[in-house]
Amino acid sequence: MSKEITDNIARVRANIAEAAIKSGRSPADVTLVAAAKTQPVEKIRQAIAAGVDAIGENRVQEMGQKHTQGAYRGAPLHFIGHLQSNKTSRVVGVCDLIESVGSPALVSLIGKKSVSLGIVQKVLIEVNIGREAQKSGVLPENTAQILELASHIGGMNVLGLMAVPPIFEKKDKNCRYFDAMYQLFVDMSQKKYDNVSMHFLSMGMSDSYAEAILAGANMVRIGSAIFGERETEGGLLNWDS
Repeated sequence: MSKEITDNIARVRANIAEAAIKSGRSPADVTLVAAAKTQPVEKIRQAIAAGVDAIGENRVQEMGQKHTQGAYRGAPLHFIGHLQSNKTSRVVGVCDLIESVGSPALVSLIGKKSVSLGIVQKVLIEVNIGREAQKSGVLPENTAQILELASHIGGMNVLGLMAVPPIFEKKDKNCRYFDAMYQLFVDMSQKKYDNVSMHFLSMGMSDSYAEAILAGANMVRIGSAIFGERETEGGLLNWDS
């Protein structure tokens, strides 16, 4: 097993524990998802052996290739990237949790595919909390509407919300989006929908997960802080979901 990955996960776990305790929760309340985009099968297996709670993938084709090689054995598999409608059938029933369901069309497609397979697909609703044109997800004011839709769709169980807030150099600017997401999470938790339960608030990546946990996140998606920076032709690129 790679000592670097083991040490990195131990460091991340320690930071998660500190933030969780400061926010009045147990470290065990926070789910650690290792964001494995571009990572080879062997490194994913090492991360699972070192104790991450789940593996997250961004790309459908890459995920399918690794899945056939047994990369995810021993850990739940989450899809955390932008999901195109025409690739829905390749994710439903393969992933334990689809975190990035960000449109009514996806809700309907996932439900239809799940029913055809005779399964119940667990999902999170992605919220575009920063209102960024280049990002997917429903706008905050439309969250209740999509949850209402999902509550009437067979084959689906909504377990919470997910967000990829804007990235700022100054972390205090990130915090207002984390705070806004947590308030939305609380508001949605007070509504009663069939097949909807606000168990998870997934937000926070390698450069912001401690702040996200302090704001109320209980699921974080960590890439570079676990696997290291990814090399590209132009040099090093820090990446996450």
